[in-house]
Order: sequence, then C-alpha cells, then structure tokens
Amino acid sequence: MHDNESTDLQRLAISRRRFIGTGALAGAALFLAGSPLGRSALAAGIAEANSTFGFANLAATRADTITLPAGYRFDPLISWGQPLHDDSAAYRGDGSHSAAEQLGQFGENNDGMSFFPWPGDSDRALMAINNEYCNYQYLLQHGKPPQSLADVRKAQAAVGVTIIEVRRDAAGAWQFVQGSPYNRRIHANLPMEFAGPARGHDLLKTAADPAGIAPHGTFQNCSSGMTPWGTYLTCEENFTDCFGSSDATLALTPAQKRYSVKLEGASDNRWHLYDERFDISRHPNEVNRHGWVTEIDPFDPQSRPIKRTALGRFKHENAAITTSRDGHVVVYMGDDERGEFIYKFVSRDRFKAEDPAANRHLLDHGDLYVARLGGQEGEQRGSGQWLKLAFGHNGLTRENGFSDHGDVLIRARAAGSQVGATRMDRPEWIAVSPKDGQVYCTLTNNVQRGTEGQPVDAANPRANNVYGQILRWREAGGDAAAERFEWDLFVVAGNPQAHPGSANAGSANVNADNMFNSPDGLAFDKDGRLWIQTDGNYSDAGDFAGMGNNQMLCADPLSGEIRRFLVGPRGCEITGVAFAPDQRALFVGVQHPGEDGQSSFPDHRDGMRPRSTVVVIRREDGGVIGA
Repeated sequence: MHDNESTDLQRLAISRRRFIGTGALAGAALFLAGSPLGRSALAAGIAEANSTFGFANLAATRADTITLPAGYRFDPLISWGQPLHDDSAAYRGDGSHSAAEQLGQFGENNDGMSFFPWPGDSDRALMAINNEYCNYQYLLQHGKPPQSLADVRKAQAAVGVTIIEVRRDAAGAWQFVQGSPYNRRIHANLPMEFAGPARGHDLLKTAADPAGIAPHGTFQNCSSGMTPWGTYLTCEENFTDCFGSSDATLALTPAQKRYSVKLEGASDNRWHLYDERFDISRHPNEVNRHGWVTEIDPFDPQSRPIKRTALGRFKHENAAITTSRDGHVVVYMGDDERGEFIYKFVSRDRFKAEDPAANRHLLDHGDLYVARLGGQEGEQRGSGQWLKLAFGHNGLTRENGFSDHGDVLIRARAAGSQVGATRMDRPEWIAVSPKDGQVYCTLTNNVQRGTEGQPVDAANPRANNVYGQILRWREAGGDAAAERFEWDLFVVAGNPQAHPGSANAGSANVNADNMFNSPDGLAFDKDGRLWIQTDGNYSDAGDFAGMGNNQMLCADPLSGEIRRFLVGPRGCEITGVAFAPDQRALFVGVQHPGEDGQSSFPDHRDGMRPRSTVVVIRREDGGVIGA
C-alpha cells in the first residue's frame, strides 16, 4: 500500500476516477484532432485544471546551450574525459588519450543514472551513471570508426558505467569529488558473474568460460534502475551493434536474426574485426552473454557486477522498480526495438527492509511476464493481460522449440511471440507514479508501424509513427503483481502546426508551444510531476518544424498539462535524470552534443571537442525544482 493511501475503497475510487478522468482527455483527443472545436474544448479543459508547475512554458530553440526557465541555472557536474582519480590523465580535447587513460576518466555518452544518498550525511552521495556508446569522430584522434585493436580497447574502456562521489558545498551546489575511493569505471572487459535460472546454461558457455558463469563486461548501457536495497541496475540495450562476423558466408540463426545481429556488424563499431570475442563466427555464444540487466553495488568498489538472468534477455531500456501490495519486488522493463514487447518481473520472495543481505538475491527468483494489450482500434484505451514466460506454460515447450527455462529467458523475444504479446512502438523508459502507482511507458516512434506483422492497433494508433506516444496503465486492484490491467494513452505526440486536423497533430495536450517528438526518458519526482525527455529529430524542419533541439518537459498526470522545461544544445539527446532527495537539485544528462558537427558544448572553446555531460540544475532561490 502506498503511504498516501488510506483504505482499499478510497484507493480504488480515487484511482478509477483519475484513470478515467484524465484518460478521457488524452484518449479522446486523437478522435477530435480533426475537429478544431473538439481540440479547443479539450485543451480548454486542460488549461482550467489547477497547475502543479511553478515555471512558465519554455520556447523551443536551436541554441547551443542548455536553456531553462527564468529563475533556474545549470552547472556541469562531470563530462566525458574528466579524470576520476588524482593520478588520472587530464582531458586533452583532441582524442589522443589511450585506452589505459580512458579507464581513469569519465566515460562517453552518459545516459541513465541514479543518485544514492550517503547514510547519515545529506551533503554527500554516490552517483551511478551509464556510458552507452561511442561517438568515434570525437573519441578517437583520427575521427573514424576503429581501425585497430587499440582503438577498440579505447572504445571498450569508454562504455559501461561510471561510479562517482558528489558532495554539496556551503552554497548548495553539488560537486564531483575527484580522487574519491568510490570513483570507478565498470567497462566492457570487466569480469562479472551470472546469477539466476540461466546461469551455467549451454547457450552461455564459451571457450573462455566453459562453465557459462563468468561473463566479461557490460556495454550499450542505456537507462537504469535503483533497487530499494541500494544497488544500481544498468540495462544493456543495443548490444548486438558490437558483434559481427569475419565469415561473410555465415548463416545467421533465427535467434541471432531476432536480436538483429548482422554479419557486418554496426558500421561505426567494427569491434569484431579486431577483438575475436565479438566475432560470432568464432564465438557464437558470446552474444548471448549480453542483453541483460546487471546489478552493481556502488558502495563496494571491490564488488563484482552480477547479470540477473531472471529478468530476461532483450534490448533493455530501463528497469522501473516498485513493490506489490504484499511486498514482492516488481520490475517493469521495455525492449527498445520496433515491434518488441513490454515486460515485468515479480519476485518470488518479499522485500525485507530490515534484512539487506536477503534482498541481494530477490532478482534471481520469480516470474517474468510479457504484456498483451487489448482494445478497439481508434479508442486508445482498453484492457491488458500479463502472460507468464515460464517453461511448460503458455506453449513454451519442447514441442515449440524451447529446451528449458533458461532457454526461455535467453530467447525472451521468441517466448513473447509464442505467447502472443503485443508488438509495441519501441518501448523505452517506464516510470511508476509515487502517488497512485499508475505506470507510464514512452513508446518513442516506429516507422514500421502499419507494415506486415505490425498493424495499427489501439495502443499503437498511427502508421509510420514518427512522433511517438506515452502509454499508461493501472494494475488490477492497484496491485503491481496483478496479471490484468487497464490502459490508455496519456499523450500522443505530434505537430499541430505541420499537420493541423490530422492524427499527426497529436492529442489535445500537445500544442504549438509544447510540441515534441520521440519521448524517451521518463521519471517522476516525489510530488508526482512526470518528467519527459526526448531523443528525436532535431532538424526543426518538415514534420518537426518548430520543435527545436531535444528537450525535457514536465507533465501533470492529473490534468494532462505539459510544459517544456529545458532545451538542450545542438545535436544532443537529453537523457538521464535523478533528483537529490530534497528535490532542490536535478541531475540531467546531455548525450552526444554535436553528433551533427554543430556544437561545442560544454566547453565552447577552440580546439575542444563537444562532450557528453551531466549537469546539475537548481533554482536560483534554492527552491524545489518544478514547484
């Protein structure tokens, strides 16, 4: 039960009223998009609601900086290449660092992150920050994709996760602490462990690890999660980009094809050409050892990260964690590829706040589920069901090609297809409301929607979906462990200026002042404001005219109102969000500024390459962010 809820009857009444009331605004909006009167009436209803925002909507911009509302400021916390230790090499700005030097520096392309308060000291904390992938035009001195093993080793040193210590000074500003013994890099070659049902499975065994229990490295780390027992969950997303084959005639297996493995690998990685571990013709099982959720203890620098196989293998975006009404841990996860699924894991055992040691194994035992959404096309609301992915259940049998439960988890996508899960428009981040337990998921875009195998449906309502939408659901009885739910679309992104009177204008809570595309990052603050980050088209032209650079918006889940809060520098994605416990500091990630060559953020100095950066945002009066 949530702390702010009193009785079951009150909770159900309030939850139902909020779900149906706000859902009526968002769900009806697309029907009325072709009617100016309809859109105006819905927009007026939103405008009349009591606002939870203490800032004015920000205009879109193409400026090469972070733009914020009046009364707010930002300061860089840490940028790619910044030295972690007292003896680390200083950032030189020309890409000349070696792999060994990069291991002592903050990694590239920061993404998801979490803030871990220090026990007993409100001015001290640790942060875990993902480093997803590399921009080789900046990482390597020659500005090309890797040309040697040394180049690949540097890339492998730049990805994964960085743990840092931060402290708040007397003026209220959070600062990175260089030289802290807690600072460390978790990279693509670090020894790790498997845990859970797939540990030791034949599909995880390699020549280097014949037992199938000791993988090396994590990479392509997108977003993340933070457990109630104080550990970090980093999510491995586009891991197949790092694999390829030296044998151009190799026949890919159905399992490899399902995870988008390509013989030539990703055009800008080329790891398989110089590091045979990533050559599927020589080590076909190595790819199966990635695509997991990896748990890290930030407070123990000597601890070994653990890949939790019970949570399934796919292109994980984030891990949104909550607890059921009777104390079981629930983890919601999206698989970020076109036409893939939404999952949740429910632990077998209960969370015990008084027994941290017991909690360390909660993610190894439990049930993995995948979502099937029902509804009439055009309604953008309906009901859904969680389908168990367990060997021997729902057709997951030897007769249908599954050998055991470990096989089901390793080939979770095939299992989801076997049980009839709904193919979604690229499920990205998931966030759980601290107020009513409703769950939100960004569906970022899907240009393949409407093609064979991905028909338009109630939850994915537009063919060639270039804008995206945010799905919302309420579990039956308000219990996160329930197997049924009701859903609607909280917002359908669009451009009402470029596409007036059509479905691509978006829902009624999208207008010319707040429009956006490709919602990606998603998080709630303690007061229930929903923060939305974008990773979309920043051309500011055509379908995206008037949207400016990628941005961060804030939404009121009750009224449906959305305001733009931040606009990032040129060529970037805004991704990664964490709040200090008092909500007077907001940490936000700026990834790949200048990927199109048009940025000098954050240094804005000649001879310095643009750098991915984590910034800290504060109100100038020291108040709560967003209030």
